[in-house]
Formats: sequence, structure tokens, C-alpha cells
Amino acid sequence: MSENVYDILQERGFIAQTTHEELRDLLGKEKVTFYIGFDATADSLTAGHFLTVMAMMHMQRAGHRPIALLGGGTTMIGDPSGKSDMRNIMTKETIEHNAMRFKEQLSRFISFDNDKAILENNADWLLDLNYVDFLREIGVHFSVNKMLTAECYKQRMEKGLTFFEFNYMLMQAYDFLELNRRYGCTLEMGGNDQWSNILAGADLIRRKEQKNAFGLTLTLLTRSDGVKMGKTMAGAVWLDPEKTSPYEFYQYWRNIEDVKVEECLGLLTFLPMEEVRRLGALQDAEINKAKEVLAYEVTKIVHGEEEAKKAQAGAKALFVQGAASEDAPVHEYSKARLEEGLDILTLLVDTKLCSTRSDARRTVIQGGVSVNGEKVTDFKQVFTSADFDDKERLLLKKGKKKFCQVKEGN
Repeated sequence: MSENVYDILQERGFIAQTTHEELRDLLGKEKVTFYIGFDATADSLTAGHFLTVMAMMHMQRAGHRPIALLGGGTTMIGDPSGKSDMRNIMTKETIEHNAMRFKEQLSRFISFDNDKAILENNADWLLDLNYVDFLREIGVHFSVNKMLTAECYKQRMEKGLTFFEFNYMLMQAYDFLELNRRYGCTLEMGGNDQWSNILAGADLIRRKEQKNAFGLTLTLLTRSDGVKMGKTMAGAVWLDPEKTSPYEFYQYWRNIEDVKVEECLGLLTFLPMEEVRRLGALQDAEINKAKEVLAYEVTKIVHGEEEAKKAQAGAKALFVQGAASEDAPVHEYSKARLEEGLDILTLLVDTKLCSTRSDARRTVIQGGVSVNGEKVTDFKQVFTSADFDDKERLLLKKGKKKFCQVKEGN
């Protein structure tokens, strides 16, 4: 192994907390099997997950073996960490479908060939547990007093913490123990909101197996106001191109806060740190160059170089030249629907330029919407294919930076 991956992760801003100082030495001397869990709460990974995936990629590049653990079992309860309310209970079929989608997406970033990485699903051991046996083997090692001091539970005590959710820590700790027994997994990694759960797993392995186990938590990607990054008015920023187009994905990173550019370049790209620091030091209008690099590099990793180039070209054509681009997002309507006509509020909501009709109405009244370069002032205005421009489309624009093309489809 060349440079210690611990130093790489630390320099790039990944590491929040670790359980043992000797973890750095271990990562420098041995090939370590580690795991990160992904609860299958949706049918796509998000921009929030991507930081975790990048950490896995750095670890695998340094010769360590990742286990991507799909939470087919734990998702049936839901982690209370960082949540003010209990999660919606999902069906087993939905969870299985989501887990398969995660598997497809993770395979784009992590190599599972020749035992370089392992994909597991905790449904395989959690769903058939005998409850009494589980309590006798695992439950006896957990102090309720100590669990109630954990941050993930303290936040929920005011609104009411169900016993249902209280089990989550035991299940996640048991996952670590199970992976330790099956694969010699000695390190669990996860977001910093997982600290209490990771500590519980490391402690359980020490008690049951009389072995050292380690934990490392990763920085949470947040905006300057503390809200998790990867959320927009329209919802999450997804890694699935069908849910968030490569163009929209590019635009998200292109428009982040100036103060977050250097941090995101370090965490979400593979650019050398000298370049990250150079770009992060740019001031005023120059920082936009750094944002363009960030958006391009992140989109390239997630969607491939071709899509990143198209998104970049589309953004430049729209914002630099003020012209419409074939690479801007497209929303299609049937010929019949276009002949009937669509009011501007429907167009804005369907194309996701606005989140609701009331949001769309307010934006029109405030003068923030144009179609084919003409400002729309009447929120009842209806458009048909007769209003198409010479490129056979309507070009919707919201504010200065958001565009979508409307075309005729099947």
C-alpha cells in the first residue's frame, strides 16, 4: 500500500470521529474489511449517500475491502437518528425492490469482481431471528440507561420514542457482529449521526468475540444553515438520472453556496488537494469557475463523462450565450394534450420548475417566468403546439437559472 488512506480521508475532510487512535496504523499495515449500511428507504441513492460512496471508493482504491450492506431488515423498522418522527412503515416488497436498485447503482462505483467487495442484505439474518433467542444472546449486553443517553434517542424522547424504534440500535450492532463472524469485518463506517449505533456494534463484538472492532464516522454534508445538502424545493437530489436528470444534477452543484465549494471539491471529487485548495481560494465572480469544475467532476463520476459534457454545454449555452440548448431538460406531452392546451401553472409544476401550483402562481405574479423569451404575466395563460418556437418546442424559464424545454412526445 502507498499513502495511508486514513491520511487521504482526513486531508479531504471526510473524518468526523474514530473509536481508536490505532485505526490509522491498522489501515496502513493491513487489508481491512469494512462495511457501510444503506437502508433501502427509496428506489435510488441520493446526493447525501454519494459522500459515503466516495469514502468507499477511496478505501477500495487503497486496497481495503468494502461490504455494502443493504438494509432489507433494518429498513422495516427505520433508524430514529436525526428524525423527529417515526418513519413510515414500508412493505417487504417495496424494500426488496429498493435494495435491488441500490445494488445496481453501487455497482457503478464499487468493483465487486474477484471478491474485491461484498454485497450483503441484512434481511438474510434479521428477518428469521427468534426474538427470545435474540434477547438472550444480544439484548443482555445493552444497558437501557446508556442507550437513552445516545443522541439519536434523546432527540426523540420529547415526541415519544416507540419500543419498535428502540430496537434499531440492537439490530445495527448485530449486523456488525454478523459481518465480523462471516467476513472478518473489523470496521464500520457511516455518517456522523450513526456514532451511537457504531459504538454499540464495536462494543458488542468486544463482548461477544473478545476482539477489537473499530468505528469511523464521516462528515455530514450540510449547507451553511445546517440543513443536509442534497435537498431542493422539489425534493432530494437523486443519483438515478430518471429522477434527477444529469443536467439538473449538474446545476445543483453549479449553484451551491460559495463557502461550500472547497469542502465539496475535497469530498466529492478526486481532484488533487492542491487543485482543490487553489479553486477554493478563488474570490467573488472567479468562484463560479470553481463551481463549474465541481459540477462537472461530480456529474462525471455519477453519470459519466459524456453526460457531464452535455450538461456543461447546456448550462453554458443557456447562461453564457443566453440561447436555448438541446441539453436542457426536456418534458414531453402527447399531441392530443398539446392540442387541448396547457396553462402555465400546469407547465411549471409538470416540468418541476415549481413545486406546487401556488408556488407557480406566485412566481408568475412576481414576473419570474418567461416562455420563448416572452415574460408571462397572466397565470391563466394557456399554451399549445401553435406557440412552439422554430425548434418545435416551448422554452420555459424560471428566474435567471432554471430552464426546461416542452416538446411533443408519444
